[in-house]
Amino acid sequence: MPINWWEAEPHRFAQDQEEVAARFPDLRWVAEGAGRWEGRLPMWPLDRPQPPGLTELLGGSGMVVVIVYRQAYPMVAPRIYPVDPRPEPLECTQHRWHVLGDGSLCLFQSETAWNPNDSICDLIVKAAAWRIEYALVKAGAIDGMTLNGIVSDSGHDALITRTGMSNASSTPPDPIADAA
Repeated sequence: MPINWWEAEPHRFAQDQEEVAARFPDLRWVAEGAGRWEGRLPMWPLDRPQPPGLTELLGGSGMVVVIVYRQAYPMVAPRIYPVDPRPEPLECTQHRWHVLGDGSLCLFQSETAWNPNDSICDLIVKAAAWRIEYALVKAGAIDGMTLNGIVSDSGHDALITRTGMSNASSTPPDPIADAA
C-alpha cells in the first residue's frame, strides 16, 4: 500500500512544519493527497528593509497561495499556485509573466534547479517576491519578470517605491471619507 511522502520522510516533514510555522504563520497545512499549504503570504519576507510604497503597490496585502506537494517531494519541488491575484489565462502562456501553463509559478530557470536539501521557505519567499514583480509588470513599470527575481537583488526597490507612490497619488478620492 502506498504511503504519503511525510510518512516516508518524517524528519523532513517536521522540518517543513516548523520552518513554515515560524516564518509564514498565515499558512495552514492541509493533509489531503500529497499535502498542501494554503493561505496568505506576507508582502515582504525578504532579508532587507521593505521599500516605501510597497503597501500601495500591492493594495495592502500579500498574495493568497496554495502550495501543492507532490509524492516525490523532497526530490521534486512543490508547485505554488497564486489564488489572489490569479494570473489571467493569457499570462499563463507568455514567458514574461513566469507562470506555467497549469497556472503555477515558474520560480526556477529549470526543473533541475530545485535542490532537495533546500528549505520550502526559500521557495515561498520566491513566490512572495514574484507577487511584487507581477504588480510591477501589471502597473507597466517593467516589461516582464526579471530572470533571477528580486529576492537577492535590490535593483527594483526604488522602482517599487516610485510605482507604489504613483499608485497612491492616482487613487481616486473617497467621497464618503471626504464628506466626514
